[in-house]
Parts: sequence; C-alpha cells; structure tokens
Amino acid sequence: MNSYIIVGTDTNVGKTVFSAALVGALGCAYWKPVQAGLEGETDSQIVARLSGVSPNLILPEAYRLQHPVSPHLAAHADGIEIDVKNLNPPTEIKNTIIELAGGVMVPWSNKILSIDIIETWKLPVIVVARTTLGTINHSLLTLEALRKRNIFIHGVAFVGDESSGAQLAISEFGKTRILGRLPWLDLLTREALRVAFSKNFDQRDF
Repeated sequence: MNSYIIVGTDTNVGKTVFSAALVGALGCAYWKPVQAGLEGETDSQIVARLSGVSPNLILPEAYRLQHPVSPHLAAHADGIEIDVKNLNPPTEIKNTIIELAGGVMVPWSNKILSIDIIETWKLPVIVVARTTLGTINHSLLTLEALRKRNIFIHGVAFVGDESSGAQLAISEFGKTRILGRLPWLDLLTREALRVAFSKNFDQRDF
C-alpha cells in the first residue's frame, strides 16, 4: 500500500470514521497533523478506539489547538502560527493514513491552504464525500481543485445512505473511481465498522 491523504468535501462528512476503518483494515499508522478542538475525544483518539491498531501506530499531532475551528483561526486563538516546516509526513513508519482538517481550501495560516500542503507532499489523495444534497457540487469542485494542481486522486469514498444518482454523477463528471460507500451505523463500534468496511470496500484497492 501507499500512504494516503484523506480530505473531505466539507466538514463533518465522515473523514475520521472512514480513516479509522481504513487504518483498521490495513493495520497501518494514522496521523492527524493539526487537531483543532480538544474538548471530548480527539480524532486520533477516535481512530485509536475504532481501528484497534497498536498505540504506537497513532502518531502524535504536530499541533493540538483548543478551539474547533479552522486551523488558522484555532492557532490564532492560541497565540501561535502554524509553521509548515513542522508538517512533514512522518518517515519513521512507511504506510500512514494522514487525515487533514475539512476540505482542500481550509486555511492553515494566513498564507497557506490545505491544498498547498497537499501539493508539496506528493502523496495520493482519497476524497471523502457525503451522499446527501449538495454533494455533487462540493465533490466536483474538490476534484477540480486537486487536478488543477496535478495532485493524484486515488478515488472517492462516500459516507452515508445510498444515493446512486449522485454517486454516479460524481464518478462520471469527476472522472474518478468510486472506492466504496460506508453506510451510517446505528451502533458505531470497532466490530461494526470492520464489517461495514469489508462489505463495501475492496482492501486490494488500497
């Protein structure tokens, strides 16, 4: 497998749950470069709980910020500025799932967007999209932005209820492959997530 960057088409589309499922299936490492919001479980803690991988595979965040807002605003509130020199992908573990904050146009500082960082890392990107109203527009805009930077798109993973028309439109207009769809789970446990991922994704695609 490769390391992959996980980006969303928006906030709260299910990136962390999908990341947990992928980390658990592949038994690989997970890294959240910037955690914005420390009340309750962090994304790293959620992935650790739902994936079941060894604790040493949950890599420490480069920045842990108090407020659940965009990284540049969270950093400003904490009186710091995110330095991109501290955001290099980990080298100590070869295969890592890297989950970014929100979408590709999220600011990390007053000068740097997520897509700027993605472009420098030169790693394949998996786009996580919802299946509800608006997903076609958000997904196609995300794919177009990535392609304008010549960033390799590994595919799109959906999270939510079946919406075959929207999923097909994104595949055809976005000229990308659909990796699968992770359904909403009434009881989100490690085992339920493992079963759902295995039923709806082909591990060989990763």
